[in-house]
Amino acid sequence: MELKSIISRLEWRMATKTFDPNKKLSESDLGLLLEALRLTASSYGLQPWKFVVVNDPEIREKLKAASYGQAQITDASSLIVICAKTSLNNSDVDEYLNKTASVRGLQMENLEGFKGMLYGFIAGKDVESLKTWSVKQTYIALGNLLTTCALAEIDSCPMEGFDQNAYNQILGLEKLGLTAAVVCPVGYRSEDAPESKEKKVRFSREELVIEI
Repeated sequence: MELKSIISRLEWRMATKTFDPNKKLSESDLGLLLEALRLTASSYGLQPWKFVVVNDPEIREKLKAASYGQAQITDASSLIVICAKTSLNNSDVDEYLNKTASVRGLQMENLEGFKGMLYGFIAGKDVESLKTWSVKQTYIALGNLLTTCALAEIDSCPMEGFDQNAYNQILGLEKLGLTAAVVCPVGYRSEDAPESKEKKVRFSREELVIEI
């Protein structure tokens, strides 16, 4: 894809508040977004997250109430809840290193140095600090999702405006060692979405970029 085409897609993108509830993502388009999430970069490669796709209409109505009545929760084609692990520990490191050894055809002893570094990272932070770190990582996934949506001309709406505790309870996340970090409805904007008529407001490159 040419640079101009990429920029035009990013200019087209907006935080869609008014979705057309009758326009649905194809299975392949939703699969594209989930694959983009799966391929997201993360610090050390640890991937301290899970992605919950909520399809059940009744659950989405409950989540709408826990999102202060914001209609995009139920009107968008799909609702993706990006969740962070709440208790990252050495077993998560072991799981990742076992996967690394399997995928790359390595012996575990070849990864001992990396393992020691990751164990040290875990040991150097308390539970709350590790949870905060994991939540911050989810925003890398969110950014990747938003860009992929834009390139595929799929609308999205990143959302922090929700009751985290209510989401965790409704989705049963705590028993999975997860917490809802950020929410992103995806689908297609309504033809008369008022936000689509507004010009994008961004500072200029000169105002934002500092070259040294």
